[in-house]
Amino acid sequence: MVDRLANSEANSKRIGLVESCFGAAGQPLAIPGRVLIGEGVLTKLCRKKPKARQFFLFNDILVYGNIVIQKKKYNKQHIIPLESVTIDTVQDEGELRNGWLIKTPTKSFAVYAATATEKSEWMNHIGKCVRELLQKSGKSPTGEHAAVWVPDSEATVCMRCKKVKFTPVSRRHHCRKCGYVVCGPCSEKKFLLPSQSSKPVRVCEHCYGVLSGSLGPNSDSMSRPGLNFNNTLSDDDDDDDSSD
Repeated sequence: MVDRLANSEANSKRIGLVESCFGAAGQPLAIPGRVLIGEGVLTKLCRKKPKARQFFLFNDILVYGNIVIQKKKYNKQHIIPLESVTIDTVQDEGELRNGWLIKTPTKSFAVYAATATEKSEWMNHIGKCVRELLQKSGKSPTGEHAAVWVPDSEATVCMRCKKVKFTPVSRRHHCRKCGYVVCGPCSEKKFLLPSQSSKPVRVCEHCYGVLSGSLGPNSDSMSRPGLNFNNTLSDDDDDDDSSD
């Protein structure tokens, strides 16, 4: 079915429409063999709060952006190669329901659909596209993925030292390795994580110790927040200051 659509006029028009909605700031999306599988609005859990984002699923990439005018204009385009994607369901709890994690080596985040049926359709289509890509390329599924950030609202004190309370002066920071919300003194070190950045990035004291070899990988007494960590898992916000 996908192969038949690849060179169809209808598919070309649909992809052209997506390109026009992102405008000159977006990257070209039309390449031979690419098919637009589906699209829709999902709630993406950002660093500060959940926000609506427009998602487009192609047979080889996942594209999303901020909604400026629905079906007419989007900005801040993000393109994720599906070969690097793994997905996991998120437990329903509270107001955020019908969610799943989209995990890649460079960034990971949670999204939520309006209904359970919509969630199932998205997960099934993404999973199928990933399997077909890996089968064609002969590659293995990605084993490593970036940590999903714990949202700011879930931490009133540093998750490492448990002492420093966050205030407008004592700011929250995120460890790029474990995703914890930590204070400045607990995250003064930087370490090169090639899958995330070409420059050293902020990591907490514990993760720096593990990465540099001074601590064993099992020395952490804290467990990583699970999929039902008060229902909220996020990545760095797309349009807020995410430098920390």
